[in-house]
Amino acid sequence: MKVGISTASLFLKEDNENAVKLLNEWNIDCAEVFLTSFSEYEPAFAEELKARKGNLDVYSVHDLNTQFEPQLYAAHPRVKADAFSWLAKVMQAAKILGAKHYTFHGIARIKRTFQENLPLAAERTREISEFCKQYGVQLSYENVEWALVNRPEVFPVLKERCPYLGAVLDIKQARISGYDYRDYLKAMGRSITHVHVSDIAADGKMCLPGKGTFDFDELFSRLQDVGFTGAVLIENYAKDFDKTQELKESYLFLKDKIAKYA
Repeated sequence: MKVGISTASLFLKEDNENAVKLLNEWNIDCAEVFLTSFSEYEPAFAEELKARKGNLDVYSVHDLNTQFEPQLYAAHPRVKADAFSWLAKVMQAAKILGAKHYTFHGIARIKRTFQENLPLAAERTREISEFCKQYGVQLSYENVEWALVNRPEVFPVLKERCPYLGAVLDIKQARISGYDYRDYLKAMGRSITHVHVSDIAADGKMCLPGKGTFDFDELFSRLQDVGFTGAVLIENYAKDFDKTQELKESYLFLKDKIAKYA
């Protein structure tokens, strides 16, 4: 296991090109790059990030999912083709940055008329996964309250029809969904490629790891039990802390905690 930081934690504090430079200066083990707009999906922007990141290991990429991911499942061929053209750009960016994993939300459960068809979604997911695999990138579905994997029992259905599929365990999204993160961990098991962590204060507000009451020792022990060797990435909202230096302190807290599980 290794510890890293998602550039999403610096959203509106530092633009991505400055965020990767900062994380490299901090000697962070690894990072997830959260690409936040269509212009940031372009190969030229990925090349700029590569030039600025120094020795920083980009473990995974993440995009602003609602911009095109739900349309990858569209029945209309033109809508679907356009969505895959944007996915290709994200995969090119991942390849340029050396990222081997893609944090994915997929279908958005936004409309009240949404009707779930998991077998069909699984087949479409397999197609998306195979597309990413061509770029040397593993598709990793994240548990998200408003997206397809919004409860623990969904992921095994997708995995059954999509053997190469990975999983992202997100601790804050488990809290938001009302499920125990342990249930997601059990359902995802050895498919977990990386974990998004945050903490929660006694008053129920989200905060940086080390500032709240979450039991990270238990989390790391449970991850070790399923053979997890991937990245534990801090993914907080920028409003969860004031000074950028606090993010580095949180990283060092986790780095110290995880040492005995390495």
